[in-house]
Amino acid sequence: MVTQKHLDELTYEVIGSAIEVHKIMGRGLLENIYHHCLIEELNSRKINFSTEMKIPVLYKDKELKIDFKCDLFIENCLVVELKAVTEINPVHKAQLLTYMKLLQSPKGILINFNCFNIFKEGQITLINEYFNKLPKF
Repeated sequence: MVTQKHLDELTYEVIGSAIEVHKIMGRGLLENIYHHCLIEELNSRKINFSTEMKIPVLYKDKELKIDFKCDLFIENCLVVELKAVTEINPVHKAQLLTYMKLLQSPKGILINFNCFNIFKEGQITLINEYFNKLPKF
């Protein structure tokens, strides 16, 4: 069962994985390179995830032909969206929140590898109404 505590611990592990990738690869590369490195890091830590997962969009019980794919969906409860941009814009947060809502995911992390310090400036963690409904422990 997913709990707030489990999600917090999972978030810590994923951000730690991103920090490790950033420490080794540095900044200034394309997002795709960081994505593949993070996949390797998550595998080495035995964290279960899906990558480039198609996100279904339903309208009146009909799946629409919208091509949404989240970068990583960790243990079916945590959306991770990767960027390698000069700055995080509101549209990036909106993208993450949309994916979280469509996947009914309680938590999401936006990670920008084009920064000096992932922990201080390169990640934003968001929660939604699903998170507050989870048991704490």
